Amino acid sequence: MYIAFHILKPDDVKAVSIFILGFFAIWLGAGCSSNAGSPQTKSGLKRERFQRVVNGDSTDLFFLTNTRGMEVCITNYGGRVVSLMVPDTEGVFRDVVLGFDDVDEYLAMPSSFGATVGRYANRIANGQFVLDGDTIQLDVNSGPHTIHGGRKGWQYQVFDADQPADSVLVLSYLSPDGESGFPGNVSVTVTYTVTDRNELLIAYEAQTDRKTVINMTNHSFFNLSGDPSSTVLEDELYVNADQFTPLDATLVPTGDISPVRATPFDFTDPTLIGNAVARDTAHEQVKFAQGIDHNFVLNTKGDIRQLAARLRSPKSGIVLEVYSDQPGMQVYTGNMLDGSRTGKSGKRYGRHAAVCLETQHYPDSPNHPDFPSTTIERGSFYRQKCIYRFSVHTSKR
Repeated sequence: MYIAFHILKPDDVKAVSIFILGFFAIWLGAGCSSNAGSPQTKSGLKRERFQRVVNGDSTDLFFLTNTRGMEVCITNYGGRVVSLMVPDTEGVFRDVVLGFDDVDEYLAMPSSFGATVGRYANRIANGQFVLDGDTIQLDVNSGPHTIHGGRKGWQYQVFDADQPADSVLVLSYLSPDGESGFPGNVSVTVTYTVTDRNELLIAYEAQTDRKTVINMTNHSFFNLSGDPSSTVLEDELYVNADQFTPLDATLVPTGDISPVRATPFDFTDPTLIGNAVARDTAHEQVKFAQGIDHNFVLNTKGDIRQLAARLRSPKSGIVLEVYSDQPGMQVYTGNMLDGSRTGKSGKRYGRHAAVCLETQHYPDSPNHPDFPSTTIERGSFYRQKCIYRFSVHTSKR
């Protein structure tokens, strides 16, 4: 055995040095997909703009990818989906959710953009419910009511984060007893997975040490055109629901369950969102919400294999299908967006710039015994899953 030494000339040394530097640059770049370094993402987001200390905890930005190029960026501040890049009919990747370029924007004006919502998604009337004979008083943050867990809802908390693979992110949080008035210490885990079917799968799990109520969802604002300066009114929506839960003038359920037939809430055939909103502007329910902000009673009966909803953009050809094991889904047509918020890439978010499809239990269920129960016993588990599946429709309207 022998070792041969080759004496390098100066030009050789320079070439080898360039090669080594290039190798390490590529290596560091590859590490970006696993959140090493501070890369710029497909959507233009920069990780360092999400690295802050909020209430003593560190926030960050995490990138999930699959083998087909789909990319989802999530911050552990509120478990928020910040960007979601999927291809259109031409193969051009478009960002199909609303959000902001840095965590400071999320902190400056409270919102639910892209957030993991809990402990109780949607509204609880008058911030009260009765549990085992005791009246539970919650933090009131929406007129006389509690919405999305109150002012200390989980969309405003910093989650612990672990990314075991490029396609998976696990966020966890311990919600203390009494947070926003809710009883029980609740340990929650949310797992996001980007699959090679161009799906974002969200799996929720929580456990409590005291009887409580839990209702979680994701509050992403979807604009499948990838251009939030255009509205979703021309988007086509199908919802697999024959019934919905009507609201009173303060936007909490009346307790009734009504048929969607012959109302603006009938999406049992694919319908333009704009037509549904404008079809009967005198309809009391549309006037209450200034559009659609209603819970639909899904026909799927908890079977995640059945399609819950389908949304299609004629501009991009992008199609979103929603699957869930939950009994309801809130459809919100961005009625309160007013152009005052400037989002990613300097785009202003005006009215109807997006639609939310929030899989959930019904709003205000703790106050309606006839609604599916959201009560969780001590030591028992809360579990639910939602799948957002993206594809393209080859013919544009």
